[in-house]
Amino acid sequence: MKKLLRGKPTAWKMFLMTNMNYEIRFSNQAKKEVKKLTKKQKEKLKDICVTLLNINPFLGKKLRDDLQGNYSIRLNIKDRVLYSVDKKNKIVYVKKVRTHYGD
Repeated sequence: MKKLLRGKPTAWKMFLMTNMNYEIRFSNQAKKEVKKLTKKQKEKLKDICVTLLNINPFLGKKLRDDLQGNYSIRLNIKDRVLYSVDKKNKIVYVKKVRTHYGD
């Protein structure tokens, strides 16, 4: 994120700096899964983190049953980003990246 905000301030950078509401943390499992993503998938994940999870993480699909309390956003046809939100501390915990829920 810091690399993204380096350099000359643009309108987009100013928007990001003023609207950074949530800190994003990746579990060890998610970190391992990110390494296996293609370059294009990593770019899409970065976009999801910067434009959605960071500003309003509640836009994702709210999950039920065994995954109650978690949310999901589509990364590609097969994979989803599985995460939970700590409202009080404004932290998004990314738990899995390469999954279709229970798989």
